[in-house]
Amino acid sequence: MKATTRLRQLIADPEILVAPGAYDGITARLIEQAGFSALYMTGAGTSASFGLPDYGLLTMTEMVGNAARITAAAAGLPLIADGDTGYGTELNVVRTVQEHERAGTAGIHIEDQVSPKRCGHLEGKQLVSTEEFLAKIRAAVATRRDPDFVVIARTDARSVTGFDEAIRRANAALQAGADAAFVESPETLEEVAMVPRRVGGPCLLNVVWGGKTPQVDLRDAQTMGYKVAILPGLLLKTVYAALAALKETNRHPTPLFEGNVRDGFRRFGADEWDALRTRFRDPAAAAAE
Repeated sequence: MKATTRLRQLIADPEILVAPGAYDGITARLIEQAGFSALYMTGAGTSASFGLPDYGLLTMTEMVGNAARITAAAAGLPLIADGDTGYGTELNVVRTVQEHERAGTAGIHIEDQVSPKRCGHLEGKQLVSTEEFLAKIRAAVATRRDPDFVVIARTDARSVTGFDEAIRRANAALQAGADAAFVESPETLEEVAMVPRRVGGPCLLNVVWGGKTPQVDLRDAQTMGYKVAILPGLLLKTVYAALAALKETNRHPTPLFEGNVRDGFRRFGADEWDALRTRFRDPAAAAAE
């Protein structure tokens, strides 16, 4: 089954789709092995992997290149990728969709911030006009060659012009052809619950520890009506915690999983690569050595 088709099926399922954030091949492979059904390429995490803040400093080709590495590392899972603002006008959105499809991405979200954008949970965001936002969504939908490629419309209006405007933009984007809506940074539990009730299509919840949105049990989010939950910074937080423990104790922190060095390499295909060591050798020549 195509990754795009699988993603659409997962979004349509009654159970909420939980997609932890990946920023490289390591995190992608570990998310797959942990038993999740999809993964999310975090823009903030990708920026951090370049040693940069989430200020819209990476180019489209850098972001798509990372998406390609992630899909190669976890080929069994559909990938939702951060498409930022589309990296320009609707012309740039056209190329963004083309390149993500070539990379094997199953879906992207496009947002209504001005470029360069900022993390959705920071102050100082600015918005493009509704018409410019909708033009980008129409361009993304019209460009995809695979009709199952998922286009998610993200609006950051809640933090700039208010909750009602965010809902209006989300619904307008769905009417323009988006497959799902992503209302960024609702600021109270009441707003979190209200989004799926007021938005006329599948909704995505962004779960950011320490961000503007209060923490929600994902089972409750499912009951509220959310179809997808992404957790962009989950694995970054784990890395920070391990390093802090090392600094404090001067001892290797106890791993959260059992296993030795060999077991660790097996997570990244060591057994398959070892099998290649002898696969192409002539048996007679090997016996004569």
